[in-house]
Amino acid sequence: MSLRFLGATGTVTGSRYLVEWQGRRLLVDCGLFQGLKQLRLRNWAPFAVPAASIDAVVLTHAHIDHSGYLPRLVSEGFRGPIHVTPGTAELLSILLPDSGRLQEEDARYANRHGFSRHTPALALYTEAQALQSLKQVRRHEFGQGFEPLPGLTAVFSHAGHIIGAASVQLATAAGSINFSGDLGRPDDPVMLPPAAAPDADIVIIESTYGDRRHAGSPNADALCDVVARTAARGGTTLIPAFAVGRSQAILHALLRLKAERRIPDLPLYLNSPMATQVTRLVQTHGDEHHLTEADRRDLVEKVHYVRTEDESRRLNRPSYPSVIVAASGMATGGRVLHHLEALAPDPRNAVVFVGHQAAGTRGATLLGGAESIRMHGKWVPVRAQIAAIDGMSSHADQAQLLDWLATRKRPPRHVYVTHGEPQSADALRQAIEERFGWPASVPDYLDTVTL
Repeated sequence: MSLRFLGATGTVTGSRYLVEWQGRRLLVDCGLFQGLKQLRLRNWAPFAVPAASIDAVVLTHAHIDHSGYLPRLVSEGFRGPIHVTPGTAELLSILLPDSGRLQEEDARYANRHGFSRHTPALALYTEAQALQSLKQVRRHEFGQGFEPLPGLTAVFSHAGHIIGAASVQLATAAGSINFSGDLGRPDDPVMLPPAAAPDADIVIIESTYGDRRHAGSPNADALCDVVARTAARGGTTLIPAFAVGRSQAILHALLRLKAERRIPDLPLYLNSPMATQVTRLVQTHGDEHHLTEADRRDLVEKVHYVRTEDESRRLNRPSYPSVIVAASGMATGGRVLHHLEALAPDPRNAVVFVGHQAAGTRGATLLGGAESIRMHGKWVPVRAQIAAIDGMSSHADQAQLLDWLATRKRPPRHVYVTHGEPQSADALRQAIEERFGWPASVPDYLDTVTL
């Protein structure tokens, strides 16, 4: 058996792992690269092997950096099954068509305004191609074994990151590999904690926050402070948030702050068609999160869901303080861009980031202190307060990643650290070696290992 690292090396995006076993090929995750241009260009490069030669795909979860290349892979000839959990299947039916629409919209906008270097600008894939890819999805319950390849068994276990998120255990007569997927936090206020790690010969572990510890348990104190101060000066708080997972967690935190009278009774807007659909989906997956029936009811009844483009545009001309939660979380696309363009020049406003910002994204640029930012072909001045709130991420920190590794009963032969910026990945590698004495390494892009 061999394993080839086709993504999530030196970066948190583009998760793709190619497993080859007895002449067959299995792809674990099929994500888009995001952030730096040299990474995004990989989405357009020929895939490492012919798409038609891949027998099956297994996904850990539905976030676009793990699933967003699927329509492209299918359009290039992949015809095998896509194995997922039920929650991931439901999320894919929302995320992938939305991703296709966004890419078509971006291409049209670039052609209309002439700021693409390519003529004409093309979409990586279309909404129709995304819908076509969904026909190949196959659902499997957590804990239910299935065979994506003959003689190779796969099992999903709860990863606690978002609805449907899983770690994946692959096993053959020759040995086993465990892919952590994106691991949630044991103290997450919304999601249930990750399941204990099964024993495996080889472990692939994420390292988004492999070089740090979160500032205590998730709490809303910092969010409360920013929102209250922004409202006091008559401004709007804009929160770029991932449509899946963080949008719902942020709204839950804001609703609690309002109920406790720690922030003014501001209108809360969710401006993301995709996040709106996902929020409804949360209602039906009570076995994966902590939210009570009252919490779920408040998410439906006490949040303003922006449904039309006219409503969205009106939010850019606020007449009173409010909070807008909009995707995407790294400000790489979605409706948040139009709000950012309108609100960033006003010093009364605040832009608050609550999740990891990959290198090269607008979020990372803003947190780096940029005085202007390029959007829609022009430079926009940044005078609004720019803030990052630690402790609200849906990713485990270094200590929590190590504790998850420690739940296995026997040591693995090797641990490969991926899905992190170089500093984070190497810090986690060192921590694994220091705490456990296990062999660990950080693979490079396109590395192949024989297991």
